[in-house]
Amino acid sequence: MLKLTAIERSALRSEAHALNPIVLIGEAGLSEAVMKEIDNGLNSHGLIKVRVFGDDREARLAMYETICTTLKAAPIQHIGKLFVLFRPKLEGSVEKVLRKTGGGLREVTIVKPSPSGQKRPTVSKVMLKGNERVTQGGNIKRAKPRQASAKKSALKSS
Repeated sequence: MLKLTAIERSALRSEAHALNPIVLIGEAGLSEAVMKEIDNGLNSHGLIKVRVFGDDREARLAMYETICTTLKAAPIQHIGKLFVLFRPKLEGSVEKVLRKTGGGLREVTIVKPSPSGQKRPTVSKVMLKGNERVTQGGNIKRAKPRQASAKKSALKSS
């Protein structure tokens, strides 16, 4: 099991507050498939939430300890039926995920001609995020945020 200081756990708890559970444990309990999904989640995200659909508190505590010891993860928080787990990301698996999705940072070379046409063009290398692109003029633009539907926003407000 990975050991963290109280300050590190506190910082990770605050970071995990906005996360949604990515693994749900049902009546079957800790099967091999569930452990594999938790392991994949820890490899790709590092910090995850797990929800358990069971009423037995002792069984949940046993699951929590089993997950942490077998996957060498740090227990961050156990509140009710939610577990928060942390393990430093593996570099190789993250690169595979980024290569599949096309997300992450990428380096782009921007060449802008001089305004007068007499001087050399300016060449600059820039790191772009996944939602950014380079325009024809050499400027960086971000993708526009998705528009929310009127029906969904009306349902949320009521």
